[in-house]
Amino acid sequence: MRRFATPRQSRSFGLIWIASLLLLWSCLSVPPAGAASAPQAGGAQQAFKFGQGGTPMGAGPRLGAFLKNLRPADIFPGADRIGPPEGKPAVARAYAGDKMLGYVYLTTDIVNTRGYSSKPIDIVVGLSVDGGIVGARLVEHHEPIVLIGIPEAKVQAFIDGYVGKNYVKEPPRPGTPPPVDIISGATVTLMVIGDSLTRSVLAVARHYGIGQEGQAEAAPVEHRTIDMARTGTESWDALQQSGAIGHLRLTVADVNKAFEETGRQGAIAHPEPGEPQDTFIDLYAALVSVPTIGRSLLGDAEYNYLRDRLAPGQQAILIAGNGYSFKGSGYVRGGVFDRIEIIQEENSFRFTDLDHQRLADLMATGSPSFREIALFTVPADAVFDPVEPWRLQLTVQRVVNVKEKAFTAFVLNYALPKSFTKAEARAAQAAPAADGAAGTPPAIERQPVTDGEEAAPALWRQIWVAKTVQIVIISIALLTLIMVFFFQNQIVRHEVFYKRFRTVFLIFTLFWIGWYAQAQLSVVNVLTFTTSLRTDFSWEYFLMDPIVFILWIATAMSLIFWNRGAFCGWLCPFGALQELTNQVARKLRVPQIKVPHGLNTRLAGLKYIIFLILFGISLYELGTAEKFAEVEPFKTAIILKFVRDWPFVIFAAVLLLAGLFIERFYCRYLCPLGAALAIPARLRIFDWLRRYKTCGNPCQLCAVDCPVQAINPEGDINPNECIQCLNCQQLYHNEKRCPHLIQKNAKLKRHKAPPPDAGIPSEVVASRKPTVRPRDPSSEPQPVSSNP
Repeated sequence: MRRFATPRQSRSFGLIWIASLLLLWSCLSVPPAGAASAPQAGGAQQAFKFGQGGTPMGAGPRLGAFLKNLRPADIFPGADRIGPPEGKPAVARAYAGDKMLGYVYLTTDIVNTRGYSSKPIDIVVGLSVDGGIVGARLVEHHEPIVLIGIPEAKVQAFIDGYVGKNYVKEPPRPGTPPPVDIISGATVTLMVIGDSLTRSVLAVARHYGIGQEGQAEAAPVEHRTIDMARTGTESWDALQQSGAIGHLRLTVADVNKAFEETGRQGAIAHPEPGEPQDTFIDLYAALVSVPTIGRSLLGDAEYNYLRDRLAPGQQAILIAGNGYSFKGSGYVRGGVFDRIEIIQEENSFRFTDLDHQRLADLMATGSPSFREIALFTVPADAVFDPVEPWRLQLTVQRVVNVKEKAFTAFVLNYALPKSFTKAEARAAQAAPAADGAAGTPPAIERQPVTDGEEAAPALWRQIWVAKTVQIVIISIALLTLIMVFFFQNQIVRHEVFYKRFRTVFLIFTLFWIGWYAQAQLSVVNVLTFTTSLRTDFSWEYFLMDPIVFILWIATAMSLIFWNRGAFCGWLCPFGALQELTNQVARKLRVPQIKVPHGLNTRLAGLKYIIFLILFGISLYELGTAEKFAEVEPFKTAIILKFVRDWPFVIFAAVLLLAGLFIERFYCRYLCPLGAALAIPARLRIFDWLRRYKTCGNPCQLCAVDCPVQAINPEGDINPNECIQCLNCQQLYHNEKRCPHLIQKNAKLKRHKAPPPDAGIPSEVVASRKPTVRPRDPSSEPQPVSSNP
């Protein structure tokens, strides 16, 4: 039972939230670690501050504005000067004396990839004449996770991991892990940075002919296609000698050496068993949609069946191997063959179980026997040219321990022999003249690069595919919660089961949604959304994190049915942390403070004031509002798991400490996100929480027992404060605690008519003798005769 606060406790309570606000202000006054404000040597300021004056969007002016604050050697080692921006998209040429070394460009002038804040992330990149990244510097961003919490040096270190990469010679694979480990808490931001770097390099190289040998004059281009008229068959040896069958053989020594080159000691300590010269895998690949190759390896019947089911232009690849399994077991669980990948220039794709057909053996004369033979059809949405070279990348994994695996990759190169193709003449095209020494611009002006030219799927699509399992898990959790609400009247009758279920769900919310998936919703999301509506709204910005996006959609829909309680009471990780810690405090008999109704109502208005202040600041400058949004301890407690500068940790700890005495202290009085969700709560069209006429007058049991004091003394429930915990509905159906039901049942017992056989004695009727005497025949008068 909660006890009411004394005047001294009320004053202490007021001091708690005042101290919390003062501590928050001190947190905002402390600069993030690694964000030095002093000028660097040579007078150049820190790069991420450039352009904060709001340089207008445009190719030349933006790049030029950033270059004014950068020394040539900062972005292009060895350069002594950088020329003016030119061309479209804009690039500036880097020189050492009169020799051109390469190009400098701004990523946002090339690709339109934006960050979590929906604002561009500007990175100046130095690109050598052969396509290598020689320098990259973050010059402007508005990412909240970087503005406060993640040191700027860590983000720059992540960007530096791309320096030295040459994506012209070795095109990246869409969805491949970045060369540097992702920083916890900044996953989306860093994935956007990595995507913008790789896509912009390819776009600039393609547009300006970087890494290609130029020709001054136009020359006819020979285009080759598969010769479908050639339909003979050849032996296994003949196909292999011509190059129609690609081959990769790895020994145990090859694999062990590859893991040693990774430098991971855990992987090195677990070498492959066997002799160094033993075969680890013997792998073969062939393009069997080519008639001669297909008929030779598959046989006429199987090839004709394959040809009939292939769509026009669709190809098929056969892969066979002995030793290490190229299939693995991942496709059984997730449907994707994750050990093999087909890569062609900057395009790549993986096979799924829908593309797969298992074969028992091969029909070519002299073909060896294989442990695994698989026939794959190229996915319909894949970008693949059968006459151009491609490679099959095999990923080899090694178990380091129970929780960790190490990976390395090997490549099987394949090029379809010309004897299986035929030439088709095309119109002449002009190739760019690339005179690197003189810095001559391309001879032919090409069309501006657009996002549509990139064959790789959009970044948000790659993220959704990569998080398929997480999407399924959160969908199941949301469906479960919906079922709880729809059948709440039946579920809350089982009090013990319901309390245990709610505790388990809150643990799932804290550990999985919060600490694992890092899907803590924030008022920053609300401010970013409202700002994007006034500027350049695009769903792509909000699709970057699928779990957060799904939770926002679910929260928005739940406002119509259950107001803000569905999120605040069930899906908020920090709210779950507060409630679970309060449950532990109750077990330890920590006294609970019952705030007087009048004071509780006034303090509840603080969160609305905080939200309106943040919203007003966001109308002026979103970045400033994001800084003041640190009134939310979510980033410290959930995203960064308390690994942060001590003022932020103390601020979050103070709020949790207050929650030990006052359940959900932060949710009730300071949370701006809760206020933002409560404002449209009046729009709900359903009222799921039942009440009796006697609730509030005279009964106060629900109001006293409500954990967040969302029930007014008059008995009505305040939808702006209700967290949909269903505690009042448990009491509503509890015949042993609810006074209304107790009285109702008592009346029914008093006025209920007894059944016929309820034990009442029946009426006894005594037999009585008749009171009329019987007639005496002798006494009756004799009839008088009329005869004489």
